[in-house]
Amino acid sequence: MSQDYFGFSFIRNNARNGTTTVALNNAADISVIVIYFLVVLAVGVWAMVRTNRSTVGGFFLAGRSMVWWPIGASLFASNIGSGHFVGIAGTAAAGGIAIGGFEWNALIVVVILGWLFVPIYIKAGVVTMPEYLKKRFGGQRIRIYLSVLSLFLYVFTKISADMFSGAIFINQALGLNIYLAVVMLLLITALYTVTGGLAAVIYTDTLQTIIMVVGSFILMGFGNMSNSHTSAAFHEVGGYESFQQRYMEAVPSITANVSASCYEPRPDSFHIFRNAITGDLPWPGLVFGLTIQATWYWCTDQVIVQRCLSAKSLSHVKAGCILCGYLKLLPMFLMVFPGMISRILYADEVACVDPTECQQYCGASVGCTNIAYPKLVVDLMPNGLRGLMLSVMMASLMSSLTSIFNSASTLFTMDIYTKIRRTATERELMIAGRLFILALIGVSIAWIPVVQSAQSGQLFDYIQSITSYLSPPVAAVFMLAIFCKRVNETGAFYGLAIGLLIGLSRMISEFAFGTGSCINPSNCPTIICGVHYLYFAIILFVASCIIILGVSLMTKPIDDKHLYRLCWSLRNSTEERVDLEQDDWIDNQESNNMDIDEPEEEPGMCKKALMCFCGLEQQKAPELSPEEQAELQRKLTDTSEVPLWKNVVNANAFVLLCVAVFFHGFFG
Repeated sequence: MSQDYFGFSFIRNNARNGTTTVALNNAADISVIVIYFLVVLAVGVWAMVRTNRSTVGGFFLAGRSMVWWPIGASLFASNIGSGHFVGIAGTAAAGGIAIGGFEWNALIVVVILGWLFVPIYIKAGVVTMPEYLKKRFGGQRIRIYLSVLSLFLYVFTKISADMFSGAIFINQALGLNIYLAVVMLLLITALYTVTGGLAAVIYTDTLQTIIMVVGSFILMGFGNMSNSHTSAAFHEVGGYESFQQRYMEAVPSITANVSASCYEPRPDSFHIFRNAITGDLPWPGLVFGLTIQATWYWCTDQVIVQRCLSAKSLSHVKAGCILCGYLKLLPMFLMVFPGMISRILYADEVACVDPTECQQYCGASVGCTNIAYPKLVVDLMPNGLRGLMLSVMMASLMSSLTSIFNSASTLFTMDIYTKIRRTATERELMIAGRLFILALIGVSIAWIPVVQSAQSGQLFDYIQSITSYLSPPVAAVFMLAIFCKRVNETGAFYGLAIGLLIGLSRMISEFAFGTGSCINPSNCPTIICGVHYLYFAIILFVASCIIILGVSLMTKPIDDKHLYRLCWSLRNSTEERVDLEQDDWIDNQESNNMDIDEPEEEPGMCKKALMCFCGLEQQKAPELSPEEQAELQRKLTDTSEVPLWKNVVNANAFVLLCVAVFFHGFFG
C-alpha cells in the first residue's frame, strides 16, 4: 500500500498509466552499485587505519599531512554535490548557460583563497574560522555568532538541498519515496564520517571525484554514440550551432492559456552576461554579487578552508586550489549542456508549464526542471552504465554530506561545546562531535519540503538566494579583518548583527509571501522582493562594510602586538603575539596524567572493538617537552615554500586566470 509524506509516496508511479516504475531492476546496475559502495568503504577503512583519529588535530585536520592532489579533488568533490547535478542542470534546462558562470567564477576565487586567505589562516595557527575571528578580535560573541550562522546555513542550503536533490535522482531511478532514500544514504554517509575523520573524508572524496568526472563524461559520450532516440546529443545534432537551434525550439506541447514567456526558452539562453535590468541573472550581479558569495564560500567557509589547512605545505595548498580550479571548468560541459539536452529530448516533462501536468510528472506544481539530469540518465543509459551514473549521484551526494558533517561537527565541538564544557577531555569532544552530526541530520530532513517549492522549483536558485541573504556580512568581516588592521571587535560585531537583520528581513519576507512561479507570481512587494538576489548581495555587502568601518573608526583600535600574523600588513612579523584572549579549551592533560597511576579496568571485547572503530582507543599521548611543543607549533604555522615549486604554482595560477578570462569572453 502506498503511503504519502509531503506529496511523495514510497513507490513512484508513472504519471500516465499508474504503473510502478523502477529503472534499476537488473543485475548489472545493482552489481555496479554494490561494487562502488564496497570500494568506498574500503578506502574509508584504509584511511581510518593509517591515520590518528584519537586527537583533535588528527580527526579534524588529518595531522597536516595532505598533498596537493587529494586536496584539490576533495575541494571539488566537497563543492560539487548532487545539488549541482540536479540544480545546475535544472536551471540550465529552464534558462540556458548563464548558470555555468556560477561555476567559472570559482576559477578566480580559488586563487584568492590559496594566495591571500590561507597563508593568514596558517600563520594564525587556527582550526576553525570562528577561531580565527576570536584571535583577530577577541571576545566570544563573534565566534559564537559565526558558528551558529554557519550551522544554520549548512542546514538551510547545503545539507537539505543535497539530500533533496540526491533523493530526486533515486526517486527517478528506484521509485522509492525520497525520504526513505535519504535515510538509507545518510546511514552509510554518517558511518564513515563518524568513524574516519577528515583523512577518510578527503581520501574518499578523491575517489568520488574520479567517479563523478568519468561517469559524467561517459553520459556525454554515450549520447554521441547512441541511437536515434537520443538524436539531440551534440554529435547527432551536428554540433554547437544546431544544438542552439534545437534548444530554442524546445517547448512543451501542453501550454493551456499560459503566457509564451513562461515556457519558451529565453532569447539570451546562450549568453552568460545578460541584461542588467531584465536578465534573470544580470551581468553586474554575476560579476560582483556572485564574487561576494564566492568569497564567503571559498575563502571563509569551514568546509573548504579545512581541506586547505590539512596540507603539508603552502605550495600544496596552492597546487590543490589550481587543480580544483581546472576541475571547475567541467560543470558547464558535464551538467549545464546535459540539462539543456534533456529539455530538448523531454520538453513535455522537463519544460512543463501547466501546474496539473507538472504535479503528475514530478510531484511539484511549480515546475519539473529539477528532473532534467536524472531523467536523462534513467532513460538514456544502458544497464550497468545507469548503475554507474547512480553511483556518481551517490558519490556527489555523499562527498558533500561527509565534508559538511565533518566541518559542522568541528564548528560545534570547538566553538560551541567548549563554551558549555570548558574542562572537557579530548574523548568527550570526539563523542560530542559525533552525536551532533545525528541531530543535524534530523533538522535537515525536516527542512526538505521548504526546499522543494522555493524559487519556482529551481534548486540552484534557492541555494544561491539564501546565500545572498545571509553570507555578505560574513564575507565583509573576513575581508576587512585580514586587509584592514584598523577594524576592531565592536565594528565587526555590529556589522554582522545589522547585516543579519537586513538579510533575514528579505529572506523571511520571501518565504512568507512565497517565491511564486511564472504562472502564479508572488505578491511580495516590489520594494522587498523586486531587487534581484545577486544585487541584494552587493547592497548588503557594501552596507556591512560601511557599518564595520564606521563603528571601528569611532572606537578604540587594537594594538599591533595583538595582530602579529593575523592580518596582511603584519603577516611576516616575527614578534611574539599577545593573544587578546586565552583559549577556552585546553587539553586536560593534567587530569589525564593524574589517572595514570590508578589501575584501569580492562574494557570488554565489545567496548574495545567499538572504541577502535570510532577512533577513541584509550591511548596515552606522549608528553612533549616545551621545546618539542614549540617545534610542533612552528610546523603547523609554517608557510615557507621551496622557490622552484613556488614559481611553478604561481605560473599555473596565471594560466588558470587566463583560461577563466577566455571562457567568460567566449561564452559571454
